[in-house]
Amino acid sequence: MKLSVFAVLLADRSFEEACKYLSERGVQAVEIGTGGFPGDAHCKPRDLLAHPEKIDEMKAVLEKYHLEIAAFSTHGNAVHPNKEIAAKFHDDFIQTVLLAEKMGVETIVTFSGCPGGSPEDRTPNWVTCPWPDDFTEILKYQWDEVLIPYWKKTAAFAQEHGIKKIAFEMHPGFCVYNPETMMRIRKAVGPILGANFDPSHLFWQGIDPVYAIRYLGDAIYYFHAKDTKIDEINTKTQGVLDTKHYGDEINRSWIFRSVGYGHDAGVWKDMMSNLRLVGYDGPISIEHEDSLMTPGEGLDKAIALLKEVLMFQERGGMYWA
Repeated sequence: MKLSVFAVLLADRSFEEACKYLSERGVQAVEIGTGGFPGDAHCKPRDLLAHPEKIDEMKAVLEKYHLEIAAFSTHGNAVHPNKEIAAKFHDDFIQTVLLAEKMGVETIVTFSGCPGGSPEDRTPNWVTCPWPDDFTEILKYQWDEVLIPYWKKTAAFAQEHGIKKIAFEMHPGFCVYNPETMMRIRKAVGPILGANFDPSHLFWQGIDPVYAIRYLGDAIYYFHAKDTKIDEINTKTQGVLDTKHYGDEINRSWIFRSVGYGHDAGVWKDMMSNLRLVGYDGPISIEHEDSLMTPGEGLDKAIALLKEVLMFQERGGMYWA
């Protein structure tokens, strides 16, 4: 395993300043935002593709600070019912693919997206129950007429350009939000699609990450290290479906936390061990979204805990067996 950081939390620094900062803290890889919701502060694919010397400059910075690229990330909603919005997210993904091909990056992290409830809609419609029957009809439309056709075509394009792994972050609000929906789209489209396993989005749904890891197995293509703290009082009073603003921490059923502030090291050790059991030995990439800490403090605490729980070396021989 390698310790990585999703560098969008350092968007206020230059790419070299960010790499220097991470290298000094013992980070081994960097996940780079290339568009979509995370933005492209450190890496604008169109610009780099138009100026190949800038690709060389980025590679030189990475080599200088002994970092590798863990993945490019362009989290978006390319099946948004507003065609202009969808086109922008789609273009971000396509440009990311073309840049990844030039730079030898084989993993792209994104969202599955969420269409509207019908061809006439202008906003996405995330369905959370099967009845009244309108909702079941919406799901059929979203999956059969929009989501699967889009990703069959787009994944084929990515594969033609050297991408081996498209890692969907299982995120509520999008059609792929849990292990079952992840495997559904993978079965429909093909093994180029896999999961970006972010336990923070699973905890609040009541999913045990270890069970999910065992269920997904070799369909896990990436890992985001982010935690969630469940507020027992609010959750047992109001449930887990919480639409209050993330800044209303004291009243929410759950909030995102830095690694170790939602679940202790034992939980994270179990996750790392089970990742290795199912064959995942790739980047563990810290994503900081803790509203109770500065990015610097949250990142430092996450790095410290993950250094304790990650297994950096290859398995040894079982001399005792």
